[in-house]
Amino acid sequence: MRVNSREMQEKKVLILGKLPPPYMGPAIATEIILKSSLKNSFELIHLDTKINADLGRIGKWSFEKLFTSFGLYRKMAALLSKHKPDLVLIPFSQDTVPFIKDSVFILLSKLYRRKVLLHLRGSNFLGWVSRTSSFTKWYVKKMIRLSDGVIVLGNNLRYLFRDYLSDDKIFVVPNGGDFYFPPRTEKSFRILYFANLLRAKGIEDVLLAIKLLAKKGITNFQVDVVGAWRDRSIEEECKAVVNENHLPVVFHEPASGERKLFFFSNADVFVFTPREPEGHPWVIVEAMAAGLPVIATDKGAIVESIRNEQNGYIVPPASPGEIAARIVQLLSDGNLRKRMGSESRKLYEENFTEDKMTAGLKDVFNKVIHT
Repeated sequence: MRVNSREMQEKKVLILGKLPPPYMGPAIATEIILKSSLKNSFELIHLDTKINADLGRIGKWSFEKLFTSFGLYRKMAALLSKHKPDLVLIPFSQDTVPFIKDSVFILLSKLYRRKVLLHLRGSNFLGWVSRTSSFTKWYVKKMIRLSDGVIVLGNNLRYLFRDYLSDDKIFVVPNGGDFYFPPRTEKSFRILYFANLLRAKGIEDVLLAIKLLAKKGITNFQVDVVGAWRDRSIEEECKAVVNENHLPVVFHEPASGERKLFFFSNADVFVFTPREPEGHPWVIVEAMAAGLPVIATDKGAIVESIRNEQNGYIVPPASPGEIAARIVQLLSDGNLRKRMGSESRKLYEENFTEDKMTAGLKDVFNKVIHT
């Protein structure tokens, strides 16, 4: 828990959110927001809501987590009482038990008569709600309508809340960050897949695409797969595909900082083809900043960044054949890679820098505070 303050700041914003590690989209977003120039316009007060120290503990219940949650509520109440923030920014989960835990933060903020701005960092909200009980549906609607607005990561995601809030309370602020890449050191053609290694993130589809290419004798490249495994059985299946077919794939431990930037600066193509809902993945922003052509799927707000046949390709989910075909196109045409990569960098600079995200958040904060 920390406070960033400057003299003469009039408005206070209490920001809830996890900080890395582990390195996941919401934690990366919180870290960038807290370090951004927003601290020059507002007094930023932060409550670190991290409960899981590593990815392996996510989704597993324990008494320790329960006590930690109650501790966070006490800290939240103390911050609300001491600082009396003008606005509370609350990221919220898209699953029943985690949402109920997050809703306590909403209730506490309203108990202290603070304005609440919710932040959705994904796109599976309606999919989750549709599978819940009638009571849960009622409770979710009640909590969302208690808020003074919600931020989504793309215009394609505004529809998620049109049954909950009026259009003027649904705000769009895409992810954005500043990235500085070291010079390239590797000469071989490299394909990068960088994500937590889950079936939902499409890792199997990428490996099956490489298997299809290997059967055709196309192996003049290396695939760097970087990330943490969340399921032992999927890890074993994926590694078996690579080993049994002698694929040009190298698995790497999760990377951050300079090591992470090394992978992006030495890649020729970035592949991220999730099967399930996404928000606006940070890896897409990083790949665009690195000037890479991207092969992706139409999930969440990805198509607001990756424009088919302009700075990459949009392929159907779970389509190894399509992924393989697009890799061949990019592998065989250097001019195409250069053109698409330049377009990625251009779109990044126009839309997804830290300044762009910060300006968007500043505008939304002020609108909600002064409404």
